[in-house]
Amino acid sequence: MRLSAPVFLLLWVKALMLKNLNYSVPEEQGPGTVIGNVAKDGGYGTIERGKKSNFRVLENSAPHLVDVDPESGLIFTKQRIDRETLCRRNPKCQLSMEVFANDKEICMIKIDIQDINDNSPSFPSDHVNIDISENAAAGTRFPLTIAHDSDSGENGIKTYQVTRDDYNTFSLDLKVRGDGTIYPELVVQRPLDREDQSHHTLLLTAVDGGEYPRSGSMQINVRVTDSNDNSPVFEKSSYVLEIPENSPPGKILIDLNATDQDEGSNGQVVYSFTGYASERIQDLFSIDPNTGVIKVQGEIDFEENPIIEFDVQAKDLGPNPIPGHCKITVKVLDKNDNLPIISFVSVRQGAISEAAPPESVIALVRVTDKDSGRNGQLQCRVLGNVPFRLQENNDNFYTLLTDRPLDRETKDEYNVTIVARDNGSPSLNNSRSFTVKILDENDNAPRFTKTLYVLQVPENNIPGEYLGSVVAHDPDVGRNGTVSYSILPSHIGDVSVYTYVSVNPTNGAIYASRSFNYEQTKSFEFKVQAKDGGSPHMESTSTVRVNILDVNDNLPVIILPLLQNDTAEIPVPRNVGIGYIIATVKAVDHDHGESGHLTYEITEGNDDHLFEIDPVGGEVRTAHTLWEEIAPVVELVVRVTDHGKPPLSAVAKLIIKVNTEAMAAGGSSASGEEQHWDVSLPLVVTLCIISVMLLAVMTAIAVKSKHQDKDAGNYNCRMAEYSNPPVGKGKKKRINKSDIMLVQSEMEERDSASRMNVVSSPSLITSPICFDYQSPLPLTLPRSEVMYLKTTPNSLTVPRSGCHSSFAGLNTDTQPNRMSVIQTENFSSEPSYTGSRQPFVQSSTFKDAERASLRDSGHGDSDQADSDQDTNKGSHCDTSAREALKMKAASVNGQPFEKGAAGYFVPLYVADSLSCVSKDDMKALE
Repeated sequence: MRLSAPVFLLLWVKALMLKNLNYSVPEEQGPGTVIGNVAKDGGYGTIERGKKSNFRVLENSAPHLVDVDPESGLIFTKQRIDRETLCRRNPKCQLSMEVFANDKEICMIKIDIQDINDNSPSFPSDHVNIDISENAAAGTRFPLTIAHDSDSGENGIKTYQVTRDDYNTFSLDLKVRGDGTIYPELVVQRPLDREDQSHHTLLLTAVDGGEYPRSGSMQINVRVTDSNDNSPVFEKSSYVLEIPENSPPGKILIDLNATDQDEGSNGQVVYSFTGYASERIQDLFSIDPNTGVIKVQGEIDFEENPIIEFDVQAKDLGPNPIPGHCKITVKVLDKNDNLPIISFVSVRQGAISEAAPPESVIALVRVTDKDSGRNGQLQCRVLGNVPFRLQENNDNFYTLLTDRPLDRETKDEYNVTIVARDNGSPSLNNSRSFTVKILDENDNAPRFTKTLYVLQVPENNIPGEYLGSVVAHDPDVGRNGTVSYSILPSHIGDVSVYTYVSVNPTNGAIYASRSFNYEQTKSFEFKVQAKDGGSPHMESTSTVRVNILDVNDNLPVIILPLLQNDTAEIPVPRNVGIGYIIATVKAVDHDHGESGHLTYEITEGNDDHLFEIDPVGGEVRTAHTLWEEIAPVVELVVRVTDHGKPPLSAVAKLIIKVNTEAMAAGGSSASGEEQHWDVSLPLVVTLCIISVMLLAVMTAIAVKSKHQDKDAGNYNCRMAEYSNPPVGKGKKKRINKSDIMLVQSEMEERDSASRMNVVSSPSLITSPICFDYQSPLPLTLPRSEVMYLKTTPNSLTVPRSGCHSSFAGLNTDTQPNRMSVIQTENFSSEPSYTGSRQPFVQSSTFKDAERASLRDSGHGDSDQADSDQDTNKGSHCDTSAREALKMKAASVNGQPFEKGAAGYFVPLYVADSLSCVSKDDMKALE
């Protein structure tokens, strides 16, 4: 077969074995005729669970005639099969198929087409004329034309018969050639007499051997001619010759010799092929009519005609000649003149997976040689060092298999060359090549170029800055070799690594997600994962270490001596001498390396060189014995500079004064102590103080929050302030005992504990004002739903429709001295009892109150004045409550206290602000 492309689909499923199935079917069967069942006959009934049987035709010699059902495995005809058309006169008519069953086994199928007797014998013509001399002796033979039958075997021609010879003048003799062909000869049985009968008509009938024989006939017209006494006679009646195939044209095959005893023209012999010789015979050989030499003039091919038979006649030139005949049989000797033929079966475009196991089928190879014997015996092998081998089957079939595992990364393509050599002498060989491509499987994990990547970045970098890249290679191709990068989850301290760095999933570039601070984090590590796109995917990891480089971004901080506004006063005793350490300047720099290496120097105030400073230790020493006489007060400017690039510095002013109260000895002692002063002690003390302060603040906040939660259900005295902010910043009036008046209430006993009534002080307003809640305020009441109190001007009339209970107190029989209950929404403003003031309480929500005054709401910032006012208000409230309790305890006749059945009303409006009394205080008042 011809290969249409250099790349082929290779069957990589491991072959278990090669099976052979033989079937036969009579010709002339209609479409759909079942020939056999591959699944049943090949034993492919059981397959893996969950899979269906499948049968794939790899090779079919007659795809237009037969096919295989891919699911059931039934072999069926596709149209009527005519053996004579398909195979002509070939005695063996066979179809072949190669079927791949269940993707596991290859099944070789051969189908023999059985001949039926559907054709009758036929002659080339319906009649033939033969001239026979009357002097022909008995036994003289005349070859006749043979009949042809398209059927073969038993249905072919079996015999010939001659009829209509009433006088038994002629008979029929049958001969068999070397190829099995039967041919008739007409034999003269008795002398002929032209004068008695000049014409004879015979009927030659050919009969086949079918179950129901068929026949064909031809008429023979025999004309008896006048005598020509003798006919030419060959030395032999038949000759058997041998000639090598491919003999050159002109080579003499045989030199025939026939003699005639007559003289003259009656004895002159002429040679020729009989009139029944085929055109093929006349193409292969030539005969000299005068000498009888037969020469080769065509191509003699053993593979085409191993045996050649023909008849030669010789007749004289006399009147009514009687020809003589001889039979020539030529045996063609085979010569190793044909190269082996290599053809691939079941090879398609595609490739084999590198995951294919050993012994996987790549292709079926068919090798043939037209030569016979040793010349047709073949040997096949795979050329080169490739991972394939040939396994010999039968009928010159070989299976190309893998003999070791494949690795696409090592080699992704193989050029497979198959060499076939025969055993002739000299031997001939042929080769055929095709390309095997290896398909990639995801069998390689990405590999990083390094197991540890070290990246460096200066501190104070810009977020999003590129830090470096990690690179992983995957030798696979396509999606199997596409690498994506990701950072594995981890924490740096208590913070996720994703807040520190990010990675580009495509190219592995690593970027900073924040600005790094060397003083907080000097280095950190994380793992990057490289994952390919195969299924299932493969992955690997590598460690990335980011080293943060210190940048000189921290100024030196002077911690000793303690500075105020960058200045420190240093008292120095008199007469301390040269080299006395008057102070030690200590500074710290959070930077490291050269950036944290500090140098001390005096930059100003030391023009007379009275002092000197150690550039490394920072000790300031006296450099002159009489420095106090030259300058009793010296202001030195000391600069501390680091060695960073660019350098940063800090300065401190040291005011050095003579300490007249201290003696030199004392100064020496202090100097000694100074020299042994622990620099870290002030830092430790400072940190302890800060920690204690923070703890105290947190404790105060917690206590305050707890008190606020406890009193959340009580009346908030700030609500009145929301609705009636102070007009001016006048001084608050302190509450007096005479300003408190208790008014008896008519509230029910069950509500007395949850209600509170408020009246104003008689000394501050013209008439008392009473407040009463409609219902207790729950602790969980939202601020936006709290109802505000609203007063009624001038009178204390309390409408009955607006209260839950009636009042009794100030004047039990005067009901107008009451206050209306609050209303919640859209309460119009009314003139206050002070004339120029705003309404005492507006109908609003806490949100409105907060908009009116954030400083009193507790939810906004306030200035110092507001804080002072809030403090004053709180003190008034506390004072009023204490005074009320005292009056309750010292209650005597003549005091304006009247206890009603339901409790007391406490005046709490003092100095333009509202104050509140808790429920416990109310009980105490009772």
